[in-house]
Amino acid sequence: MTSSKPVLLLVAAASVALLGAGLYLQLVEKMLPCPLCVLQRYAFAVLAICCILGALMRSGGQAVATGLGIVSALTGAGIAGWHLWIKAHPTVSCGIDPLETSLNTIPTARLFPVLFQADGLCTTEYPPILGLSIPQWSLLWFVVFTIVLAAVLVRRRR
Repeated sequence: MTSSKPVLLLVAAASVALLGAGLYLQLVEKMLPCPLCVLQRYAFAVLAICCILGALMRSGGQAVATGLGIVSALTGAGIAGWHLWIKAHPTVSCGIDPLETSLNTIPTARLFPVLFQADGLCTTEYPPILGLSIPQWSLLWFVVFTIVLAAVLVRRRR
């Protein structure tokens, strides 16, 4: 089971790197995060925490943490998919008023406003990065992480 630890740490590091990329886009490129972007950031953060805890635990706890990581990745994928749907239907709102207000009052948004405070609009169009929009990249990474973590669980059962 020790071979799963490097994979879990790699997924955690990649999730943290993606959070860093989001901060770069926000602070340097001036791309303000919308409420759905912030929810995706929460999913990446929870995924990283689950993977780090899983790497530190023994086999039973590792399986639970990996399973929770999969749930986090699937949740993030669902949010990214919803974000893409909203971008494809710009007349639909992401619920900016109630969602932004409630998101910005969560303690983590107050403690880490740079990372978890929603200031942008979900329908804002930013230039693609290597041909994909930001929610497309998020969806891609959440799917990759789901597959990798599922493979860890399947391999563990053998």
